Amino acid sequence: MPDQSIHAARTPGAPTAEPASGAGGVSRRALLGTAGATGLVLGAAGGAVGYAAAPAGATPLTSVGSGRAMFHGKHQPGITEGLQACGHLVAFDLAAGAGRKEAAALLRRWSATAERLMAGEAAPHDDTGVARDAGPSSLTVTFGFGHGFFGRTGLEKQRPAALDPLPDFSSDQLDRSRSDGDLWVQIGANDALVAFHALRALQKDAGSAARVRWQMNGFNRSPGATAHPMTARNLMGQIDGTRNPRPADADFDQRIFVPASGQPAWMANGSYAVVRRIRMLLDDWEKLSLSAQEQVIGRRKADGAPLSGGSETTPMDLEKTDAKGDLAVPLTAHARITRPDRNGGAAMLRRPFSYHDGIDRDGTPDAGLLFVCWQADPLRGFVPVQRKLDRGDALSKFIRHEASGLFAVPGGAAKGEYVGQRLLEG
Repeated sequence: MPDQSIHAARTPGAPTAEPASGAGGVSRRALLGTAGATGLVLGAAGGAVGYAAAPAGATPLTSVGSGRAMFHGKHQPGITEGLQACGHLVAFDLAAGAGRKEAAALLRRWSATAERLMAGEAAPHDDTGVARDAGPSSLTVTFGFGHGFFGRTGLEKQRPAALDPLPDFSSDQLDRSRSDGDLWVQIGANDALVAFHALRALQKDAGSAARVRWQMNGFNRSPGATAHPMTARNLMGQIDGTRNPRPADADFDQRIFVPASGQPAWMANGSYAVVRRIRMLLDDWEKLSLSAQEQVIGRRKADGAPLSGGSETTPMDLEKTDAKGDLAVPLTAHARITRPDRNGGAAMLRRPFSYHDGIDRDGTPDAGLLFVCWQADPLRGFVPVQRKLDRGDALSKFIRHEASGLFAVPGGAAKGEYVGQRLLEG
């Protein structure tokens, strides 16, 4: 999983740290980092819980709490920021009778809430106080539209061709009740309570306009848990995301984002997210020897280096053989099959979360990857790679694709706009 299909992303960039202040109320970041040192006051505008400023000399927030990503920008947040420790993926269906007008009102509410929460402020209405003593914690909130959204809102002519349903894959064992959806929300943060606070606020904002179709919870390694920054590991123990595209790459925007001149016009600077719930068959995987696991992946487990030699970032030598004349990187190795140069240049930005949903009655862990990948066109990004994996990936016998979704994620909202406004009011 280190190179393309189901792997966890290498951190592509860190969220911009900004002072968490704003016109909508006193920020959570103004609070003390220690309990009981500041009071709460009720009766703030709109009935929200107000946050009292900390007295002079208060203990500042830690670096984890102080990280802040920007809501407004060319692209939506939650795409190029570094991996976050906690995440929620949730899909909504518009309620019966809800159409374009109700959808626009919902996206306006959601955008206002996301902007405030990402700045470390209270929700606009009926804030629960769950995150009152935390900073922004690198919170990001990202919104997307599913295939069915356009029919329900009378906007079929604005549905992008790139949003056509994904083809069936032989490895799919999909639960349709946990797939697709009219609206998709991705929440990520470096604090679990901050992430939950955002999830709860957005669910409440949906009101009678939309209902939850499915929701999934994930996690990654916490910032600072390793001696130095490194590529993430997945639940199989593999360093995962070595060949992820980086914003510094000359062709990064071309591969990941719809161009400003792209079609439809409302998707300018947007991207397409493929979401897959991929269960790892860990009991079977852990029965393999270390050498066998490395042969399946094509990389060393300890440091992610290719089996052809070198370090994690050393180019893989696909022709190198061992003393017996066998290829150092087997033909069916996951890292070989998923290489962009073996898939017509297909590339995607993987930014997933691991998940663990408990232990089944037979003792099998329900665990794996909430795979999220970003690309300018899924037919040129995710689809060709997954088709190739379908035809002979050694890893396929140790994973199971259990849910799937494809969502059009519009570009970022300018100041004073809400996400999707160019679609819903264009």
